[in-house]
Amino acid sequence: MTSLPAGSHDPHANDAAPYGGGDPYADYRGGDFPFTSLVDLADRRLGAGVIAANDEFFAERENLLTPTPAVFDPERFGHKGKIMDGWETRRRRGADAEHPFPADHEHDWALIRLAAPGVVRGIVVDTAHFRGNYPQQISVEATALPGSPGPRELLADDVKWQELVPRTPVRGHAANGFAVDAERRFTHLRLKQHPDGGIARLRVHGEVVPDPEWLDVLGTLDLASVLHGGTVEDASDRFYSSPTQLIRPDLSRKMDDGWENRRRRVRGTNDWVRFRLAARGEIRALEIDTAYLKGNSAGWAALYGCDAESADPADASAWCEILPRTALQPDTPHRFRLPRAVTATHVRLDVFPDGGLARMRVHGDLTDSGRAALVRRFDELSG
Repeated sequence: MTSLPAGSHDPHANDAAPYGGGDPYADYRGGDFPFTSLVDLADRRLGAGVIAANDEFFAERENLLTPTPAVFDPERFGHKGKIMDGWETRRRRGADAEHPFPADHEHDWALIRLAAPGVVRGIVVDTAHFRGNYPQQISVEATALPGSPGPRELLADDVKWQELVPRTPVRGHAANGFAVDAERRFTHLRLKQHPDGGIARLRVHGEVVPDPEWLDVLGTLDLASVLHGGTVEDASDRFYSSPTQLIRPDLSRKMDDGWENRRRRVRGTNDWVRFRLAARGEIRALEIDTAYLKGNSAGWAALYGCDAESADPADASAWCEILPRTALQPDTPHRFRLPRAVTATHVRLDVFPDGGLARMRVHGDLTDSGRAALVRRFDELSG
């Protein structure tokens, strides 16, 4: 968790140096946070949104959830001042000339709707390019409300908010990461900056916890979809892009919007991704899409299933073939109807020998035991 240097009470100790020209990320202070391998529950491409903010004078609140890194143009100014790629509020002032600074409790806030309800495991508050105008401290709270509440419902007096990140100093022009240990299902966050300032990006990593009643209404569903609770457990290679993109519900829009591994040079080996499905299900059909991957798509693919509480990758007897090794075409959607339903809790996608894929869908139905497990987890995390 980010904090001021030991023994320091300097309010400017976490400032970054003023921009000196050249690459604006050259002196960016990044971070290696283990929870970032989990899905970003606040990914705008999955349906997340910043639904309200008390102030966005210099830069719009929606920039917080832009999926790409923040950009910086030193020459870009508008009628209100420097145009920043983030959420930036005006400078707060005190009550009068004798009290020019804002009171300690005063702060700016933004309300974030998560793309899918879930358990939050870690949060990154990224202040890229906010070098001397970042908030001195931040805090994050979360709540769970049904339906699609607006700002009025979320800010009502009877809504209970749970603190995920206490009021904590952050660094300017840096990735500020915070591990979270709240074992509850949340739908919305409230991000506070004390007292004011700018934040470039917000990432909220965790595990999706779907509503079983909604899945019942859908009937046949994509058991691997990240929005239904599917996750990547492991992969042979993440060199160019994350394999989690394979199970996003949208369509790929460009080449790096899927999973691409490096070129494999060792004969007799291949690349693979292992997934945990939303719950135990009966798989009936598959889709494998190589959209935008032309000279670098996978040549062949195969899919294997495992029906167990935990999938042991070393136990070959635990895995059954769902789709035999099959040739793939570049930049093409492929659909496969299975000759019979296959019961599984996990699947492993193998590509031969290497190459990229855009999306994978695993269509099927929840088994009775799979649905019961989802209901138990939903109830445990919604109490």
